[in-house]
Amino acid sequence: MPNLVILLLQIGAILVTARIAGILFRAFGQPQVVGEMIAGIALGPSLFGWLAPHAFVSLFPASSLGELYVLSQIGLLLFMFLVGLEFDPEALRGRGEAAFLTSHVSITAPYLLGAGLALYLYPRLSADNVPFYQFALFMGASMSVTAFPVLARILHERQWHQTRLGSVAIACAAVDDVTAWCLLAYIVALVRASQGAHRPWVTLLGLTVYLVVMVIAGRTVLRGILSRFTRTGRVDDDLLAVILLLLVASAVTTEWLGIHLLFGAFFFGAMLPKSRPFVEALVGRIEALATVLLLPIFFAFTGLRTSIGLIHGSAMWVFFLLVVFVAMAGKLAGATVAGRVSGLSWSEASVVGALMNTRGLMELILLNIGLDLGVISPALFSMLVLMAIVTTFMATPLIGWIAPAGLSAGRTPLADPASQPG
Repeated sequence: MPNLVILLLQIGAILVTARIAGILFRAFGQPQVVGEMIAGIALGPSLFGWLAPHAFVSLFPASSLGELYVLSQIGLLLFMFLVGLEFDPEALRGRGEAAFLTSHVSITAPYLLGAGLALYLYPRLSADNVPFYQFALFMGASMSVTAFPVLARILHERQWHQTRLGSVAIACAAVDDVTAWCLLAYIVALVRASQGAHRPWVTLLGLTVYLVVMVIAGRTVLRGILSRFTRTGRVDDDLLAVILLLLVASAVTTEWLGIHLLFGAFFFGAMLPKSRPFVEALVGRIEALATVLLLPIFFAFTGLRTSIGLIHGSAMWVFFLLVVFVAMAGKLAGATVAGRVSGLSWSEASVVGALMNTRGLMELILLNIGLDLGVISPALFSMLVLMAIVTTFMATPLIGWIAPAGLSAGRTPLADPASQPG
């Protein structure tokens, strides 16, 4: 069959599987993204390829995966742009000691534990050509990620976003996302420099120029965008075209500098005006295409790269359980203890810890980058993908079990920032 026909059949199969899985998991109180992640795994060699190998090879021949990869990257580009767009630094002000301490501990604790775990896993799961420091840096980053969109969706579904606890969790997740992506940008630049793809001084100088242009010169353009929206009251086709063109330019620049195109997409979104009507109008123009069509393609592409069969033998499953344990201990325990120390009750702090333990799509993005760079092996990639699904899946039932009764009923008001500790 022609490649276009195969691609259309692949997209059809991905959409049907993702929607069915999303609806089923939503019916059981899980975020839809959990179902979509599992649907992606089910379409890969771990299930579809195992149950019907001939049909799997016919639908997903190796020669056709390049087109799926391109579509998945466009989806990630738009998604990271939306994450940056909805990141508002002003929303972090006045969150008190709880948000400040919890966010930093929920990054530092899992990062150190992940780097420590690398000491044990490096001789067992890493390739000989990967330096230990790269492996350790990446393992730390993979343990530190929190899925801000999943966390925000859980809070809104339970109507907790106007509570003090929800406020703390949102602030912590936002700080986590920004810190994790800055760390990832550093790791990617470091790995590419060591591989001879980019010279470090070119990356450093170019990044400095990029940031100066974006922060200083770019503000004039961004003010013009907001002014155009204020006059018309909508994001029309011309304005959307300008924004997408600038998004592409930012992404191409950071990719050329040796960081990653997703960093440029995130940073451009973060730099755009945070007027709520503007953000909502722009999200409304882009979100459906990204989340309904393109992100399920990314989940499927990730599933095609994930093979649970690589985790064979008791030793490999012990490694997997160790990865899950360290991931949970760093995020769940670290954030819980920090929240309690900063003034939350044990039950409130535990809810924050459970929310911070969700990894979801953000983790899958990071893992695919690590696999593309050759920092992690296919076996470890599969383990970490399963870890991301497990930790995201367990958040909803865990929260339902430990949430304070008043919070579950939506009666815990958002505390005045002045009354918060610190």
